[in-house]
Amino acid sequence: MATSQAPTRQAITLKGSTNLVTEFFKYAANTILFQRGVYPSDDFHMVKKYGQTVLVTQDLALENYLDRILKQVNKWLLTGSVTQLVLAIISKDTRLPLERWVFDVNLVEQPADSAEPTPAKPESEIQAEIRYILKQIVSTVTFLPIIDSPTVFNILAYTHDSADVPADEWVDTDPLAIEASKSQQVKLRSFSTDVHRIEAMVAYRYEG
Repeated sequence: MATSQAPTRQAITLKGSTNLVTEFFKYAANTILFQRGVYPSDDFHMVKKYGQTVLVTQDLALENYLDRILKQVNKWLLTGSVTQLVLAIISKDTRLPLERWVFDVNLVEQPADSAEPTPAKPESEIQAEIRYILKQIVSTVTFLPIIDSPTVFNILAYTHDSADVPADEWVDTDPLAIEASKSQQVKLRSFSTDVHRIEAMVAYRYEG
């Protein structure tokens, strides 16, 4: 009698982790764009997520753009091809990068000498870590320089050379780095699943 083979825990965990990380990027990007005034506050509405209220864009063009970006990021996460995502905020007039929100993507190493599989990390614990990061993004307005001129943003993805990169949507571009002499950096909290660990930081232009 033929029997179907049950999927392995690792395969389920990888897909579940990938979806959690992709969803985090969506809400983190929305939070940054709202808090830093890249889009008018009227363009956002409140939703309940991670046990707290978060703001999400109602701008259809922005929503479609983020969805398209995150769909590809999701594919890269599944194949382990992406190592870093950056949301760069740029002055619309001077084109100078003002802030770089950096999210390093690392794979969690499982202990090679452990006879027992590592217990699965509870999703409630993962969501609590994500909640702390989003709250920290909100609180950065207390120390980041005020942006009083129009801005735009760009999302950069750093991938392995072997990554499948759609040429019609992603192109090699300037890293939008801030000169070291004018850059300040603040490390943010991290979060991890059984598969991925996300390290966050923000670098900002400081002319003082």
